[in-house]
Amino acid sequence: MPDMTKTETVAAATPSAPGAPVEPAKAEKARSLWGDAWADLRRNPYFIVSSVLILVLLLIAALPGLFTSADPTKGDLVKHFLAKPELASVGSPDWLGYDGQGRSVYARLIYGTRASIIVAVAVTLIVTIVGSITGMIAGYFGGLTDAIMSRVTDIFFGIPFLLGAMVVLQAFTKRTVWTVVFALAFLGWTQINRVMRGAVITVKQADYVHAAKALGAGTSRILIRHILPNAMAPVIVVATIALGGYVAAEATLSYLGLGLASPTISWGVDISAGAAQIRVAQHILLYPSIMLSITVLAFIMLGEAVRNALDPKLR
Repeated sequence: MPDMTKTETVAAATPSAPGAPVEPAKAEKARSLWGDAWADLRRNPYFIVSSVLILVLLLIAALPGLFTSADPTKGDLVKHFLAKPELASVGSPDWLGYDGQGRSVYARLIYGTRASIIVAVAVTLIVTIVGSITGMIAGYFGGLTDAIMSRVTDIFFGIPFLLGAMVVLQAFTKRTVWTVVFALAFLGWTQINRVMRGAVITVKQADYVHAAKALGAGTSRILIRHILPNAMAPVIVVATIALGGYVAAEATLSYLGLGLASPTISWGVDISAGAAQIRVAQHILLYPSIMLSITVLAFIMLGEAVRNALDPKLR
């Protein structure tokens, strides 16, 4: 028998007074799926690192003037692109060298963040909203509605994503950030649609949904209050991972000359321009490529961390 302290022995031997109120044991507060996910994310180093990187990128996109005072569109032919970057001058216009038109590579790197972030966030918001609404309608109502919407989704699914975006962009004579957003969102909603449809088909079989129907709840209330919150977890995971893919897609289209074009500042535009001088001035191509890779990696790491936190099978 384990040893007991004097106080514990007395407390165990002393019976409670008759009629004395008995304090109920405090029950541990139950946490929801989102509470458990947040607790897991706070302990995940991938989430912390990716979140810090993304916050820095958002700050750069919102306030590029805090990071450089150079004009990214001003060319000075005295600043020759064959000159080596002055890596000791951190943060100065000379830090990463100059491109073929004498523009600061570092300044263009900073200002090019805005276009990539705007495209990625805007496309993700649009495809999440459109895909969630259409997928929820198809999954909940089923029958003919589901059949028609699924066939429409199949048609869009059959179009290669980048090839289809190229065809859509060819219809515009002037390609801006919002033109690229439209082209990517026009073809990118199908994956969210399929994920939401599958989640809704599973959730609508739950007892609380049947109970809400029995109590006379309307369709809109059931969809918004009961089905949507419980079907959003896989959608959030897919949308978070897709953010990095849209950054890469915008850079790819701009590199091919079908996305953003000068005077718009974009990493893809600078990578395309640097490819022409890759034999003599590799830094023009190298630094935008590194920045693009870091951004895509940060969003993918964030998506993986969110997926691990929201999927109970992976805990």
